[in-house]
Order: sequence, then structure tokens, then C-alpha cells
Amino acid sequence: MERYIYLKLKDWINMHRRKPLLLRGARQVGKTWLVERLAAENFESFLKVDFEEKQELKALFEGDLNPLRICSELEVRTGIDIKPGKTILFFDEIQACPRAIMALRYFYERMPELHVIAAGSLLEFAFSEISFPVGRIQSMEVHPMNFSEFLLALNFSKAAEICNNKISVVSEVTHEFLLEQLRIYWLVGGMPECIKVFRDTNSLKQTAEVQDEISQTYRLDFNKYKPKTDINCLNTVFSTIAASVGKQIKYTGLAVDFTIPTIKKAYDSLLQARIAKKVRALGNIGLPLEVFASDKKFKNIFLDIGLMNRVMGIDYNEALSHKNLLAIYRGQLAEQFVGQEFATQANNQLYYWARDVKNSSAEVDYLMMVNGTIYPVEVKDGPSGKLRSLHIYRNSYSPSWSVVFHSGNAGVLSDEKIVFLPLYYAGAFAKFGIDGNAELLNK
Repeated sequence: MERYIYLKLKDWINMHRRKPLLLRGARQVGKTWLVERLAAENFESFLKVDFEEKQELKALFEGDLNPLRICSELEVRTGIDIKPGKTILFFDEIQACPRAIMALRYFYERMPELHVIAAGSLLEFAFSEISFPVGRIQSMEVHPMNFSEFLLALNFSKAAEICNNKISVVSEVTHEFLLEQLRIYWLVGGMPECIKVFRDTNSLKQTAEVQDEISQTYRLDFNKYKPKTDINCLNTVFSTIAASVGKQIKYTGLAVDFTIPTIKKAYDSLLQARIAKKVRALGNIGLPLEVFASDKKFKNIFLDIGLMNRVMGIDYNEALSHKNLLAIYRGQLAEQFVGQEFATQANNQLYYWARDVKNSSAEVDYLMMVNGTIYPVEVKDGPSGKLRSLHIYRNSYSPSWSVVFHSGNAGVLSDEKIVFLPLYYAGAFAKFGIDGNAELLNK
């Protein structure tokens, strides 16, 4: 299956100032598969060190971290010659050997010609035990497959091209087709194995079984979070954060019978594991947005919309029968989808606007910066007159354009500077924005 990040990995191979590459992301988003494909298509040999499978290899990193010694020992133990420029050395599940993370800096300093990639989940847990080699490694985030990649996997290449390029107005027939595929994607989600099973079987039931297996894998991982986090609390919070998408997080609402500090630790652990992502509130707007973002007021999105459905127990038949996608589960699936598509382009930095006035309920679902322009973004159906919070934001900050994602086709209210976009364009918007799109804005 095609992944857009693969092109970035190929670029990394030939970088003039290449550094060891650390692939980050939750479990089962496809990190290992990407590296194995990269090795098969571009290198003569491939040496994989899986620290969870081959725990005895951790001993190689207990002494000095000289990469020449480490490579020599690996050659003896594996029988594979390590040839700079012709071999990829891959440290998988590197979080299980924190000293191997430290060793990456010495590969950069002493063997820069060797292609070294590391991948892992739960990396933040390992970082707390070591001195992280800042400036000596590169990082890439691997997300679940987005909607365009889903279309590619199903061999709808032309449809994928529409959703991965500059926004245009499509025919009503194409619009309805894309909405129908979007409905299916919301149920299947973006985890690569789920998409593969659905593509091969066309069965939502078998896809759901894979989703259950992935969720169970995450729960089994909770034992690795000890002793910092209460496992029972973690299990509860894991289930409730899926249902909390689009709502301001209140720790007391995530778990009962636990103290706020215990719940906060559980929630923070799931953030570190990339199972949830914070969407932080902005009361005032300025650059950079991160400086103005609140640490106390935030919402979240779940790792993947398909897993979110499964964890919440949404009835698939009900979801398939809803004519209006925004009506499914009170619009939370639509907000999750848009946030998930945004995250792949925004390096996980997601924000929303909440008016910083006492007893105010004015909120705009997302604030998205694309090519230097800040766009307020709402995810809902309805005429312009019902977008009360968006109008309050516009009156306060006078953005060049505002964006509303809905179930209809693309359209523009030129006088109010509001662009209505179909939901399937969330990824394209996050990539290209709309400023300068004369074809769209002049409609």
C-alpha cells in the first residue's frame, strides 16, 4: 500500500547532511513496514535489530557506545556484513533499549555514511531515562493512513489524487462517491492492517476483529507504563477519551473512583503513547500559536477514527444508514476525522479557539495555520447565520478567509469570506490552504 511518507524516507537516503532517523508513532501505524520496504527497494542488505524480540542484543549497548564496535559485534552475531552506503541498520522497538537511543549520536558523529533508522512506540517513556541526543538525529512522525491513502489502497487512484491536491469543485456524482467512501473510511479507519483486511475481504466484520486486536495490544502495553501510572485508571481513561472527542477535557469526567492526579498521569501517558492528541485552546491569537496555547484548557482527538468507533461501540449499521455524515454520533466523528487529517500535516500541533471571556461559550473547532495564514475552521452543517462562534471570531480577528467543513460540495460566501468545503478535503486544505486558489474563491 502506498504511503506518502515513503517519499520523505527516500529523500532522507540522499540527504547531504543526513543523520540517523528516528521514526515515531503509535503501535501498528506501519513504521516497520516502511523501513523494510525502503531497504528492499534501495539497499543491498538490511540488518534489523528488534530489541523486544532479541532482548539479548541489549547487552551490546551496556559498555561503550562506539558504533564501530557495535557494528562489528552485530556482524558476528547475525552473519550480515554492514557496508556503509549499501546497508540499512534498523533498530526496531528501540524504546526497549534506551542506551541504543543514546548510541545514535555516535553513529552520526563517527559513521555518518551509514544509513541508520530507529523506530519505536512509547518512546517518551524511554526518553525519561537517558540524555536525548538533541541535534544528532532526525525525526519523522508516522500517522495512521489518511483518507487519500485509503483511496489509493482501494485502487481509486483518481479519487485519491482529487483529495491530495489543490481543492476544486467536483461534479455531484464524484462528490457523492467520495462521501460514500469517506463513510466507509470512518468505520475502517487508517490503521494499515485494518485497511488491508478490508481491501482483501470487503468485510467490516473482519476489519472490526483486527481493530479489537489492536486495541487489545494497546491495553497489554499498559503493563509497561508501571509504576508511574495506575493500570486500572489507564484502562478506564483509554475507553473514555474516545467518547470525549470535541469536548473540553475535565479529568474528573475521564474516570470515576480515581484522584485527579492519578487520572492526569493516565491521560498524559496515553498522550505520550500517541493514542490521543491534545487540541489546545487559544483565547488570544498571536504568533507563534504555541506561545498563546493554554496548558489547562484543551480537547483531544483519538489516534484513529476506526479504533475510536470500535472502542465506543458505535453500531456500524447505524453509521452506514445515516444520510448526513455530520449527524453520526452528534458530529464527533466528523470533528475526529478533520483533526486526524490535520494532524498528519501539522506535526501534531492542533489548536482551537475559545473566547477568553467569563461564562462565554463561543468556540471555533480548529485554528489551522497553512503557509503562514491562520484559518478558523468549523465542522458542521448549516447556513452562515447559524455559525455564531465563527462570526464572533471573525469580528474579533478579521481573518482573510474562514472555513466550514460540511457534507455539501465546495462553495463560497464571498461577502462574508467563508468557504464551505466537503469533509473529504480536510487533508488537502491542511496541505495547501485556500489563499490564492482562484478556481475555488472565484466561484
